[in-house]
Amino acid sequence: MINFDDKPKVIISASGMCEAGRIRHHLKHNLWRRECTICFVGYQAVGTLGRKLIEGAQSVKLFGENITVNARIVDVKGISGHADMNGLLNWLKGFTQKPDRVIVVHGEDTVTDHFANLVEDTIGCPTFAPYSGGCVDLASNEILSEGVKMPKKAAEKPARAKATAAFGRVVAAAKRLLDVVYKNEGIANKDLAKFENQIQNLADKWDRD
Repeated sequence: MINFDDKPKVIISASGMCEAGRIRHHLKHNLWRRECTICFVGYQAVGTLGRKLIEGAQSVKLFGENITVNARIVDVKGISGHADMNGLLNWLKGFTQKPDRVIVVHGEDTVTDHFANLVEDTIGCPTFAPYSGGCVDLASNEILSEGVKMPKKAAEKPARAKATAAFGRVVAAAKRLLDVVYKNEGIANKDLAKFENQIQNLADKWDRD
């Protein structure tokens, strides 16, 4: 029912970093609404839907449908349910017998590499930070595959990012106009002439040559 209720509301969801569960339905029904704000609290992994939205995606695919992103996308930095670096190191130091291997899987590639090296230098036990698709046989402690490193999109300066987002919305609007043009194929010639005239007037108004 919440998907079809247009009254103002706050929806709190913590399911799968936008990858699964009801949050995907909330996004489908609210991302296209300009009056909405999607606020991310917590880490969004590289390649996930949440990360794409934070990095300024202009449209996303949900349930096989392309959804234009008109909602305001914001994120709150520094919120996590995990221990920090010192907390994790202190936890590892508490082992009376050192682990055979420490596998670091939380965070982006550069972060996991750095922390794995820090653990090895500080605790003195072997470490491994697998990339996406990496595989370890825990029974034999054998590394089967290191995986593939995920490219991280360079962060844009705030002003540039805002300008890019605004331009992206214009591009999305233009694509919608083109879709509307094709939907009107076959209508009366006089209506097509009127439609063409409106588009030409709009183009003349904003032509920067």
